[in-house]
Amino acid sequence: MKKKLWALAAAVVVIGISAFLYIKSHPQTGPNPADMAMNNPLSFKVTREELVGSVEVKGKSSYEKETWVHAPFSGDIVKWNVNEGAQVKKGDSLFVLDSAAIDAEIVQMQANLRKQDLEAQLAKFQERSAEAPSAGSGESGGMTESESKKRYVDAESAKLQAQLNTMNREAAQSQLGEKQKMLAKANFKAPESGIFLFEDSSKIPQALQANHRIGKIVDLSKLELLCYVGEFDVFQIKPDMPVQVKINALADVPLKGKVKQVSKFAKSGTEAVASPTAQFEVIVSLEPNERLIAGLSLTGTIETARKADALVVPTLAVQRDKDKHFVMLETAGGVERKEITIGMETADKTEVVSGLNEGDTVVLQ
Repeated sequence: MKKKLWALAAAVVVIGISAFLYIKSHPQTGPNPADMAMNNPLSFKVTREELVGSVEVKGKSSYEKETWVHAPFSGDIVKWNVNEGAQVKKGDSLFVLDSAAIDAEIVQMQANLRKQDLEAQLAKFQERSAEAPSAGSGESGGMTESESKKRYVDAESAKLQAQLNTMNREAAQSQLGEKQKMLAKANFKAPESGIFLFEDSSKIPQALQANHRIGKIVDLSKLELLCYVGEFDVFQIKPDMPVQVKINALADVPLKGKVKQVSKFAKSGTEAVASPTAQFEVIVSLEPNERLIAGLSLTGTIETARKADALVVPTLAVQRDKDKHFVMLETAGGVERKEITIGMETADKTEVVSGLNEGDTVVLQ
């Protein structure tokens, strides 16, 4: 039995050695894929074409013009003249406030002003009476020094009191004017045209506090894209740059817009999308579209630069060595390193200012 096992093992060893010797004596004649890749590098022609630089942004649509509505003074609502989502025109009555309390305040203030006027008239009469000479003053040879001083002090005090009364009256008159303006707003009119939306449509208020925010009027015809860009992109974007916009949920609805505003201050993490770099708000005004509403996710492409007839190579063919740029140029004698000066850059193409000519071939090794 042992002899059979030894014979089998010897046969396996002999077969293995024979196979190894056969493979070594018959090398593979087919091409090596790695060698083919090295011998056939990617090549690109240097061409002239229009180069367009852009920055892609993402954000939400929102109404460009929203006018907040605040209560003019405290009071109960007598009547609501508007419903949630109603179309209103500038000057339409939105609500009527109970003005009984403010009416009473105005009456009291007017009474106080009349009282101040009467007191001022009385003070002037008393001042003139004090200045009139007494019946015996001519016989006594005039006033004594103490009487003269007292009269002077009384006259100056009267002048100061008159000035104080004038200031108090002006202040009271101003307060009365403000109250009368408030009263005129008891029947509150829409400050703008648009759609009226309550601050909380589930709790329509029946009593208001002064300056309480009630809701807003939005202009549905004007919307904008609010988005954020990083610190490397913000310096490329300027107001009035054209923007191509698409609605993520409606790919077949292309929109146009232009940059309206670029923030000069970075937004905090609570306002901008969480990012390790500074984020700056960019506002893009959008052209009207019947399918465009607030709250939609939008993607915009801001055209930051455009250069016609630029000499370009693919960006991936451009290499960097410290502060210099170079490409691998194909020549009659082989491939050589060629330093170039670059200009405008995009993700796909890079402008070559000097170092190459149209029709040259660069390779990527």
